[in-house]
Amino acid sequence: MKALRRFTVRAHLPDRLAPLERLSTNLRWSWDKPTQDLFQSIDDALWQDTGGDPVAMLGHVGPERLEQLAADPSFVQRVETLDAELEDYLTRPLWYQQRAAEVSDGNAPAVALPHGIAYFSMEFGVAEVLPNYSGGLGILAGDHLKSASDLGLPLIAVGLHYRSGYFRQSLTADGWQHENYPSLDPQGLPLRLLTGADGEAVLIELTLPDDVTLSARIWIAQVGRIPLLLLDSDIPENDHDVRTVTDRLYGGDQEHRIRQEILAGIGGVRAIRAFTELRGLPGPEVFHMNEGHAGFLGVERIRELIEAGLDFDTALAVVRSSTVFTTHTPVPAGIDRFPLDLVERYFGAGPDGHGSRLLPGVPVDRVLSFGAEDDPAKFNMAHMGLRLAQRANGVSLLHGRVSREMFSELWPGFDAAEVPIGSITNGVHGPTWAAPQWLELGRELLGADDLAQLREPHVWERLQKVDPGHLWWIRGQLREALIDDVRRRLRRSWLERGAAEAELGWIATAFDPNALTIGFARRVPTYKRLTLMLRDPDRLARLLLDDERPLQLIVAGKAHPADDGGKALIQQIVRFADRHDVRHRFAFLPDYDMSMARTLYHGCDVWLNNPLRPLEACGTSGMKSALNGGLNLSIRDGWWDEWFDGENGWEIPTAAGLADDGRRDDLEAAALYDLLEQAVVPKFYDRDGHGVPRRWVEMVRHTLQDLGPKVLASRMVEEYAEKYYFPAARSLRQTIEPVSAGAGDFAEPFGAARELAAYRHRVERSWPRISIEDVDSSGLPDTPLLGSELTLTALVRLDGLRATDVAVQALIGRVDAGATLLDPVTVPMTHTGRTDHGADVFTATMSLPITGPVGYTVRVLPHHRLLSGEAELGLVTLA
Repeated sequence: MKALRRFTVRAHLPDRLAPLERLSTNLRWSWDKPTQDLFQSIDDALWQDTGGDPVAMLGHVGPERLEQLAADPSFVQRVETLDAELEDYLTRPLWYQQRAAEVSDGNAPAVALPHGIAYFSMEFGVAEVLPNYSGGLGILAGDHLKSASDLGLPLIAVGLHYRSGYFRQSLTADGWQHENYPSLDPQGLPLRLLTGADGEAVLIELTLPDDVTLSARIWIAQVGRIPLLLLDSDIPENDHDVRTVTDRLYGGDQEHRIRQEILAGIGGVRAIRAFTELRGLPGPEVFHMNEGHAGFLGVERIRELIEAGLDFDTALAVVRSSTVFTTHTPVPAGIDRFPLDLVERYFGAGPDGHGSRLLPGVPVDRVLSFGAEDDPAKFNMAHMGLRLAQRANGVSLLHGRVSREMFSELWPGFDAAEVPIGSITNGVHGPTWAAPQWLELGRELLGADDLAQLREPHVWERLQKVDPGHLWWIRGQLREALIDDVRRRLRRSWLERGAAEAELGWIATAFDPNALTIGFARRVPTYKRLTLMLRDPDRLARLLLDDERPLQLIVAGKAHPADDGGKALIQQIVRFADRHDVRHRFAFLPDYDMSMARTLYHGCDVWLNNPLRPLEACGTSGMKSALNGGLNLSIRDGWWDEWFDGENGWEIPTAAGLADDGRRDDLEAAALYDLLEQAVVPKFYDRDGHGVPRRWVEMVRHTLQDLGPKVLASRMVEEYAEKYYFPAARSLRQTIEPVSAGAGDFAEPFGAARELAAYRHRVERSWPRISIEDVDSSGLPDTPLLGSELTLTALVRLDGLRATDVAVQALIGRVDAGATLLDPVTVPMTHTGRTDHGADVFTATMSLPITGPVGYTVRVLPHHRLLSGEAELGLVTLA
């Protein structure tokens, strides 16, 4: 018989062991090895059975064992010491607090340090015990929270609690992916419920069409210093059809998805308000959308401000000033897009026709305009994110360029390079992903337990002191641990697929702890080309089976449950891995998760990545391998495009641009095989008299020294703080400041925001009639020479705008055969007066910057002190 419900009953902790409660529920244990060791020492077998989950393990430990431990002075001392260390971590000044002290003491340039940052993501990969993630986006979000905690940022994170998480993957006998959705009991997870003063669960409520109420309670996962709020709709207060809103990550039809995204965005803002009010905390000043899924948070914030007395456009000015949007998508097909009529149904007027039930006071046409795109029947969530955020970025230098091209339609008249989307290259959380052996070596080189100094590049130069043999010994230890794990997982998978124990004797010697080991593990969309390695299976088999210099390949990954194409790719890999001649050198491991990933990153000598360039936004798996001394073998895409230097791995030449996809795959696969045969394999097996591949180890050393500080998420989060969070907080404070009309006048609240909204109205009304009547280059010399001065004068009709309302610029640079300016220099033009006919006169004098074919033009753009840049409004008039 099956139980109706599964839940966890725990034994009472003895008073002397009470700190175990906090140590188990604060997810800092997931990146703190001493705390993990403490829980493992309670019961090693139980620790393994529960997958290294302190909360689950405490749910199984009997009262007798707990009393025994409470009577053990040495164990109690360990508990008290680790609890004191956690308290110190949670309270001592870290990077953010030190930065604030420097600013307040006048020892650093003045910046606006936000007293709160809200970070929204649809998934969070913090630890495998909290399976709220599907892939790289969620792992990145989890690493963002951990590093924000390590840096002391006042950040609050918001997402959804999925009752079944993503899915557990297994394989059928013929290699087809099978999905299983376990029911996750939040009371058995490292979560606690947000409750009010009366002890009752706090609920947030949303009104959906047909007067359906969607309620959600709020679970808190404590990630070091960072509270992660997870909304849960599976509660008795909801009707059945809305209880399932938070059932699965990325599941269901479009109606299901829009409900999830409404709950994440609008419900997420309401959850933050409830949490901060109960905790007596200031509300966040900066709101960061990690992808467009939670984009509706912007319209909820507009509703709040309208309710407080602002008009829509003034509220929009406030919201934009303090919102950051990060896109992770390099192709339009990866963006969430909803039918326009579906969005209209959720945000339109109620049955009485008197405004939206979901967002009272917010006109539905304004909501729809945020998501407008070239297809008038679609609502584009990324477009909404960009229109609601004053600051936006991609997640690598290359992805920033791709994003500026992809979204350039929102800024017509601007070159793609001028589209205001920047880039911050992703990073990974060092203590989570670096093997304990590397962390211990780091402590030895630092002479301290605190690894915070590893953010400084010069610290990594101390690796020069480490003997090559020691580095190789660490790599060998990690490879051996990986092989042990691979054998365990292979046996379990074959048994699940129907094999008999008697036919699995070969697994005991499968894979060689001394052989060159290559890893490939990630989600399985088509562009990642899981099966490129099988383009010439016979050639691959020869590499695997070489008697003297073999290589071995470990593959893992999940296809989306609805992606039969991705499942077919996995099946191809599994069928090759099932071949009797190669199965001891090539494996597909099912149920890829953080635990498996960590072991692969630790133990693989080479990390393979062969996406279709430029479709990999960043690709942080290779960063995690590099952090463990792994060498990357990759197409120049994502982060590898900017940080590959010829000594930290190998570049697979790309045939990007070929119209024939099959031909492209053939050429890139052949290049991959050539690199393996001619460069990777020989370098790994070329040993000195002590059995050390010295040239290989020097590449490992260089990879750690050069990439180590770059790939850290602490570097990434510092960049977000300096480039986006601090400027956004400053913009918000400038935008909401009161403004008075003159001396003695009442300073109107939100006066600057009202001023900006009025400016925007005025500019957008006038812009279609702005024109550049004439550009005079009478100052051009008869024989232009490099460095000669050119004077330009432009006559501009501003349709009632003031000269201070605009920026007039001259652009000069090289031109191609079609007279297109290439990388022009921008020169501001100065207002010098007006003509008798009412045209404004602007002039500029500049030196001719280059030789060869040169051209120039003049343009007009909006200009206001509260805009982040002159391209922000997407308005430009060209001569």
